[in-house]
Amino acid sequence: MVEYFEIGFISNTHALRGELKVKPYTDNPKRFEELKQILIDFNGNLVSYDIEKVRYQKEIVLLKLKTIDSIEEAEKLKNHYIKIPRNEAKELEEGEYFIADLIGCEVYENELIGVLDDIFTAGAGDVYVIKRKGKKDLLLPALNYIIKNVDIVSRRIDVEVPRGLEDEV
Repeated sequence: MVEYFEIGFISNTHALRGELKVKPYTDNPKRFEELKQILIDFNGNLVSYDIEKVRYQKEIVLLKLKTIDSIEEAEKLKNHYIKIPRNEAKELEEGEYFIADLIGCEVYENELIGVLDDIFTAGAGDVYVIKRKGKKDLLLPALNYIIKNVDIVSRRIDVEVPRGLEDEV
């Protein structure tokens, strides 16, 4: 299982005092307020930073780190990912999974149909992108009547492809 979760991407700086514009990867951006520190990934080297202040601007998290006090220092953090250790992630409800744990799972409908390659949100729910050999990707809504079983330990997802999509399988 993944040891660290990506929770955001530093897309730009904000103002002159070292604030960062962060595109959140969490379903609840307010989660940043609960964190005391973050890890910034510099090509596999994780560097810890203490959080000084969190605020919001539309869909963006504005993050002020304690040791970053100028736009010049903040510029060095642009285009890097923010991570947290798995043990600092929120507790999941039954039937909830971390996307990082789902990606790469084999997907079966009686037999192997592909590998879960990506998940995106469309309208009211998530859509699983199933990468298949020799065929175009299969897009499956993440609904209870379609996703029958998820076994993170075995890296297996059992599905029932709905009528209208079965010709795609």
